[in-house]
Amino acid sequence: MSQLALPLKLQDHAVFESFLPTGNEALVAFLKDAVETDGGPGGWIWGAPSTGKTHLLQAVCERAGDRAQFLPLSEFGNAGAEILDGLQNRRFVCLDDVDRVAGDEAWELGLFGLFNALGDAGGVLICAAAASPRECQFELPDLVSRFSRLPAFHVHALEDAERIEALQLRARHRGLDLPADTASYLLTRSKRDMSSLYAILDKLDTEALKAQRRLTIPFVREVIGLNQQP
Repeated sequence: MSQLALPLKLQDHAVFESFLPTGNEALVAFLKDAVETDGGPGGWIWGAPSTGKTHLLQAVCERAGDRAQFLPLSEFGNAGAEILDGLQNRRFVCLDDVDRVAGDEAWELGLFGLFNALGDAGGVLICAAAASPRECQFELPDLVSRFSRLPAFHVHALEDAERIEALQLRARHRGLDLPADTASYLLTRSKRDMSSLYAILDKLDTEALKAQRRLTIPFVREVIGLNQQP
């Protein structure tokens, strides 16, 4: 087993069923197939923040269960590359924000070793980053070469109509009814990135449960107004 003695808690919403695949159908199908067939070359997911990269990595881990390990390098980069030790014993290793350790010699050597060890063991490495492997400013040529072998997918950012659909899908997954007009109202009254919108939806879920209210525009206006008070 990995020396990673921190069982990182996956977000309860981060499953394939709550991810709107519009524009990313090939990527979602690829990841599901990797889990179902228990193998494959792994993959590289890249794109702008709040486009669903972390969600998809965690969805893989949720479906793979204890065969998988999720590790966000944005949170654990300072822990040192030793944190990778033993991960080759997992069938699936999902590394988020891999580009955050680019240029760090110890990390690059650790990632290179993990890539090779997982390959030898028949494991699957799935990485997420802000850019493609050759644009992430890794300094170890052999590491860039290895990462570039992975099938790469650029995550499509949602348009406004798709954001509404994604919010409604997330709401249904939480047992909520989010009318289209309420979802549209949220888009005009908050930050438009999906992370911010989902955070507001989480808040609305909590407040609606406490108040026993439906997610109407007046109720959403009340909650957002409270959040904006100093």
